[in-house]
Amino acid sequence: MLFKEDAAARAQHQAVREHAGWYRWTHDLVEVKGADAASFLERLCVNTIGNAAVGRTKYTTLLNEEGKIIDDTIVMHMGENEYWVSTLYAPQFLQWAEKQKGAMEVSCEDITKKIDMYAVQGPDSLKILNSMLEEPADELKRFQIKDNTLSGIPVKVHRSGFTGELGYEIYCDMEQTAAAEEVIRSGCAAFDAPELTILEVYVRSLPVEKGFALRQDMYGLTPFECGLDWSVHMEKDFIGKEALQKAQEEGPQYKLVGLEYLAESYEDIAQKEIVYSYGVPCGFVRAAIYGYTVDKNIGFAVIKAGKAVIGEKVTVGSNHSPAVITDKCWL
Repeated sequence: MLFKEDAAARAQHQAVREHAGWYRWTHDLVEVKGADAASFLERLCVNTIGNAAVGRTKYTTLLNEEGKIIDDTIVMHMGENEYWVSTLYAPQFLQWAEKQKGAMEVSCEDITKKIDMYAVQGPDSLKILNSMLEEPADELKRFQIKDNTLSGIPVKVHRSGFTGELGYEIYCDMEQTAAAEEVIRSGCAAFDAPELTILEVYVRSLPVEKGFALRQDMYGLTPFECGLDWSVHMEKDFIGKEALQKAQEEGPQYKLVGLEYLAESYEDIAQKEIVYSYGVPCGFVRAAIYGYTVDKNIGFAVIKAGKAVIGEKVTVGSNHSPAVITDKCWL
């Protein structure tokens, strides 16, 4: 948990919002290769994959046969018939992929222990990154990944991140990670950009303010119930499409919304805490955190669609902590 008075967390959070910060944290990576790799991923993902050129990446969700989210990922087109899938749950992805590939010519390998990842995030991240790279990253577009060199170390630079700010991810071979970290640490220090050492700052506090949810927040909902309509391409076939079409016609049963906790502390609030509307259960909490830019206790909740009214006051948990339903983005 993070609280208003946590000076260290506030400093790291605000560094990214106002300047820049860096951290080492590798999402699980699965390499998908083979003649049918594109077709295979097209079947798994609601977003279109086949039209992404080499070097381009896409955010997407994966659904089960009931049309409900089981994972959200970034799919990166790394080369001919070769993709990386960035997920927090590589073992589960591999199990699901194995069930679905049938006779397709495709292989999936967890390469998390082979590839390391560093992130430089914040308004000044490009300036800092360019001071370390052989080739400037000025032309790199959002959701584009490109080979580069970091003080002689081969790396791949991806313009992406989970903070809601301009940001970049740097991928390198694991055997060169110590050397890469030394360069990144020194390069960021030259610009007074701190290392983020508090996990909840870059996994929760920064992302939640910008409305960025984790898989655990969306799990079991449809993309339409999470505001991810833009990522669904119903003109193509994918697992769960038929069920999703039916869900779209019937309308959402639930919605993922923002929740602003009105009490000074949310210490007694936990995931799955029940949300009440006039004393009647109407949903449950999915996240609770302090947002240091908005200076509020905020989070996500899953609320019955008919009760998910922006501005509606609710109470949370057995202590009936007051809260208000909001849009799930505060900045």
